[in-house]
Amino acid sequence: MHDAQGVQLQPASDVTYRHGGHGELLEALERALEGKAPGESIRLQLEPEQAFGEYDETLLRVELAERYGVCVAVGMEVEEDSRFYTVTDIADGKVVLDGNHPLAGMALRFSVEVIAVRSASPEEIRHGVAPA
Repeated sequence: MHDAQGVQLQPASDVTYRHGGHGELLEALERALEGKAPGESIRLQLEPEQAFGEYDETLLRVELAERYGVCVAVGMEVEEDSRFYTVTDIADGKVVLDGNHPLAGMALRFSVEVIAVRSASPEEIRHGVAPA
């Protein structure tokens, strides 16, 4: 996965998922993989609204650092109001919390090669999990 300028955001890795709208992949990426067979490849750019959404400035909060204890650190996640926030800055006794996904607002480029395709086992279907 790369950003729109070609900067690698995640190293290449094998991903196993259960096809069919189970929320394991971005919907647009799963649609692009529909019907692909082993050996086929796709290159796809997803705009923010197809990936992790536009960046929403209303999801930024500034809170007193003492509220989170002495161990608060940049990169730490906190859960409040049924949302996860990432601590993005600490200064002057305050912390900045960002409730956006780290990739919100970014166009993402994917290069995918299908290695294998198989049917889900009855147990995988019953439990609703991707094969290991």
